[in-house]
Amino acid sequence: MKRWGHWSKLTLMGALLAELLLPSPAAIGARWREGFKIDLQPMQIGTIAWLPGGPATTFVPNAAALAAAITTQDAYTTDLLDIDGVVGTAVGIGADGSPVVLVYTARIGVLGVPAMLDSTPVRTEVTGEFWALGDGPRAKEADSSPVNRKSRFPRPVPIGVSGGQPDVTAGTIGARVSDDEQTFALSNNHVFANRNDANRGDAILQPGRLDGGTDPANSIGKLHDYEEIRFCRLLMCPDNRIDAAVATTSSENLGTSTPADGYGEPRQGTVAASLGLQVQKYGRTTGQTTGVVSGLNATINVNYNTGTARFVDQILITDGQFSQGGDSGSLVVTRLSGGDDRRPVGLLFAGSNTHTIANQIDLVLDRFDVKIDGD
Repeated sequence: MKRWGHWSKLTLMGALLAELLLPSPAAIGARWREGFKIDLQPMQIGTIAWLPGGPATTFVPNAAALAAAITTQDAYTTDLLDIDGVVGTAVGIGADGSPVVLVYTARIGVLGVPAMLDSTPVRTEVTGEFWALGDGPRAKEADSSPVNRKSRFPRPVPIGVSGGQPDVTAGTIGARVSDDEQTFALSNNHVFANRNDANRGDAILQPGRLDGGTDPANSIGKLHDYEEIRFCRLLMCPDNRIDAAVATTSSENLGTSTPADGYGEPRQGTVAASLGLQVQKYGRTTGQTTGVVSGLNATINVNYNTGTARFVDQILITDGQFSQGGDSGSLVVTRLSGGDDRRPVGLLFAGSNTHTIANQIDLVLDRFDVKIDGD
């Protein structure tokens, strides 16, 4: 940690927890406006993060403090989810800068949530129910953007616009990805594979059916593979980590950039989510929006029209306007300065009135053995 002017990384089990910059004294003034993160002292419990846009600070717990909070969260999550009205847990940052266990509730006044778990404080946040964004009551059609993301686009179509399997209303085509042999469109299972009910080879439309798409006139590809969503049955809730699917397509049918009012082209290199990380996405319903990673290692019960599924190892993003119904499948990327901007972080798939949930993008890409097509 004595490497002045170099970035250092804190990781936990392969996940990036914080990126720290120790600048030379002469460089501090120059870097202030660009945004940097500076280590306080070796024995303190975290770092102060100066985020792009000015000196407003976010305290990022160090690896040991965050690891301890995650261990506590994991130990108690099953019991917490047994409390009526609790819909999820995560680890976040408390008002004093120390890590806390976050408990998400469906309503005000949920009883039985402790104030402390072992030596870790607990903070309750009223989020409402979480829904896959396309299946729940959050779906809205309000749109004041000059770009109509629900329309049919000339081929190759941009990413971040309306698409889906013919039996699905509409979601978002998140990104173009590829392996050594084929090109694919990336989105959610519940957008491209209709919650496990689609068949491989089914058409993928742009725009989606709700927005006027029909097969075969609007097909841009065919469903190739998806990760099965395992739903809760009786008292058993299997763990899910991704809601994702890929469809075969081509560079003639699908491009790599958002429409002109979006962030543009994602980078190929991914980055793991960290608390306080500023992110952005471009999606079918709400277009270009920005948010902040507020919860890590989240376990959430997510509602679909066909049942409830439990997701673990998720990323939680605020604010509540980051996404709406129809944004499912959007690629979440960083909103930082320089070369770290537009790096893929997650795949958006669900949310509540206050939070958005994203799968870790590396888990998604590893599942299909693909990489992001970008710059």
